[in-house]
Amino acid sequence: MTRAATRRGAPHLLVIGAGMGGLAAAVTAATQGWRVTLVEKEATPGGKMRRVPAGDTVLDGGPTVFTMKWVFERLFAAAGARLDERVALRQAETIARHAWPDGSRLDLFADPARSRAAIADFAGPAEAARFETFRRDAHKIYVTLRDSYIAAQRPNPLELTRRAGVLDLTAIKPFSTMWQALGDSFRDPRLRQLFGRYATYCGSSPFQAPATLMLVAHVELEGIWLVEGGMHALARATAALAEDLDVEIRYGTAAEEILSERGRASGVRLAGGETLAADAVIFNGDAAALADGRLGPAARRAVPRMGAERRSLSAIVWTGLGTAKGLPLLHHTVCFSQAYRAEFDAVFKRGRLPDEPTVYVCAQDRGDTEAAPEQPERLYFLVNAPARADRQPFTTTEIEACWERTLALLGRCGLEIEMRPETLTATTPDVWNSLFPATGGALYGRASHGWTASFQRPGARSKLPGLYLAGGSVHPGPGVPMAALSGRLAAERLAADYPTAASTSAPRSRLAATFGGIWTA
Repeated sequence: MTRAATRRGAPHLLVIGAGMGGLAAAVTAATQGWRVTLVEKEATPGGKMRRVPAGDTVLDGGPTVFTMKWVFERLFAAAGARLDERVALRQAETIARHAWPDGSRLDLFADPARSRAAIADFAGPAEAARFETFRRDAHKIYVTLRDSYIAAQRPNPLELTRRAGVLDLTAIKPFSTMWQALGDSFRDPRLRQLFGRYATYCGSSPFQAPATLMLVAHVELEGIWLVEGGMHALARATAALAEDLDVEIRYGTAAEEILSERGRASGVRLAGGETLAADAVIFNGDAAALADGRLGPAARRAVPRMGAERRSLSAIVWTGLGTAKGLPLLHHTVCFSQAYRAEFDAVFKRGRLPDEPTVYVCAQDRGDTEAAPEQPERLYFLVNAPARADRQPFTTTEIEACWERTLALLGRCGLEIEMRPETLTATTPDVWNSLFPATGGALYGRASHGWTASFQRPGARSKLPGLYLAGGSVHPGPGVPMAALSGRLAAERLAADYPTAASTSAPRSRLAATFGGIWTA
């Protein structure tokens, strides 16, 4: 009997959205024996891991940093596949290049000894010693939270205290802001600024985020990988894995309403009017869309509504073909503003674009050495922006002025950029809001401001029975690996709620993950 035939009598799961959370949920549920249908409104998988055209080529237009490779290794292994046979990866020796308008420059490396030596040359041996202390502190936070919080179904504060222990939780400094903790770690304001930037990986301000977000620094310092074909190649490979497991993926198919029957999710009505019945539904999208009623009245009650003032960062991303001179770019380069606090005050307190933005540059044709590709090359520029697009759309004048300020900041850091205008695309908060409605352009769900913010993200199980949640706006948080973990957690919560559903038809043993350990049956 074929695997497809075996699944005919299996319970039916419908997944909405082929972002990384939805793909991971589909793969995990399929390994558990569910018959899975995934609907995606776009023509390709990936969600925010999207491609943007530039002349006769394409660029990654969303996430560009790949960390926590083990998350995907275990996802693929659980399905009987190998990540390294599906996606070509190479660990970067240089994590990123950092530059300031005063002409200073610092590279961080995958080898901690090289990073320490570089910091000693940059800011002196005392700061290099403090870097070692900071690195140990960030590692301790990560180890404390990985099993008790990140890889677990969302706990409340009391449950987290029980799981992690009072002493361990005290060590992660939940009541200090990241900026305060970095002030204790470093004397050089440039290092404080560099490591404070990791708060933005969660869409937050280092001046308001808790010190626990220093764990993001550990994750990146542990290693980043360059993906041949770009980040979108990872989404395509995960979608292909799902299809190998007989997941039916329907592209160009938008879900219009989550249906309910007798008080529980019962299927989905598509934009064209077609209805798909299901035993359960996993929604991989921003939870704000549910609370806003974008998926119908039944789903509106599935999650609490979040005020616009609690939204995370949005961004303006410019992509295109251009020529870079001066500062030698690596694959990942960051050029810092000299007015860092003012940058976040502008975005979060005044809802406006910063006067002097910090700029992240991804040179997508470069690796982690200074070897320059043929010109013109594919370039990606990102600056932080407020998530206000649904309340106060951005004007063309605002976007153009911000681009001029971006180029000016790069110039002060020694980088001269000339773009081919016909290839330049600006993905603004208004575009993000149109792609992901009800967000205002917020890219990370709720901002992680204050020690309770992480507990206010929805968990995998919604308030509507039979409806489960995945994606960067829910636990454990934003970012490509975290979204993948959210999909696995949603599928595992589903399996726990339907303990006999998959047992009659699973083609292999149901697998569970131990965060930081190994996959076990």
